[in-house]
Amino acid sequence: MSSVSPFDTAQDSWRRQMRFVLVGTQHTGNTGSAARALKTMGFSDLWLVAPSRLPDETAVAMAAGAEDLLQAATIVESLSEALADCSLVIGTTARSRRIGLTEWTPPQAAEAALGQISATPTAKVAVVFGRERTGLTNDELQRCHAGLCIPANPDYSSLNLASAVQIVAYELNRSGAESLTAAPAIAQPATHADWEGFFAQTAEILELIDFHKGRSANSALYKLRRAFLRAPMDQREVRMLRGVLHDMQRALRIKSTDSD
Repeated sequence: MSSVSPFDTAQDSWRRQMRFVLVGTQHTGNTGSAARALKTMGFSDLWLVAPSRLPDETAVAMAAGAEDLLQAATIVESLSEALADCSLVIGTTARSRRIGLTEWTPPQAAEAALGQISATPTAKVAVVFGRERTGLTNDELQRCHAGLCIPANPDYSSLNLASAVQIVAYELNRSGAESLTAAPAIAQPATHADWEGFFAQTAEILELIDFHKGRSANSALYKLRRAFLRAPMDQREVRMLRGVLHDMQRALRIKSTDSD
């Protein structure tokens, strides 16, 4: 029985829709090792967010032939820049956090990523990896649709950054080779930038109506993020929501002017 190679060029375009984002890397050797891990699994879209040091000779040495990924890596200063055009964002986390974030295993994350890619050929899916010592902050995880937790020894669950990248890339590679099939295209899913614009507008309206009443605004906004990001929406739906918010803002400003 013939089998399809996971690197069959005729079925390989989905890999270009996967983005691997490393946030605040501190050791260039880890960056090089992560590039090597990606290349062995056929991925190439590497983004570095505010790295402590740019890739250097140590990174090239640890890349061991994957220096082309280092040279082509996109380097940005903020996570928002790296995620702006992504419609599904998965943040890696080593432990459960009390922020209401759905947690996936690597196979579950791969299934969700490939489902998004299969449904929308232009979709971008990002997997975000945090700092070597502290991982992603809670605020950074709030920007993700779900968390990815790699099962490990509970007494020693700390994974090397490149090892974590390798595990996730392998699972995506395996799942993609086995299960990715064509599916009817859907409307373009809302991107990270679409959602961030919506949440910024929502925050402004909550302030205008004094929703927080002296309490911290973060708690309500975190809960709203979790509620909205659980529901897949396309760009047209988010634009419609923003249109509603725009009219609300205009009405509130008119009312405020009239009362003056």
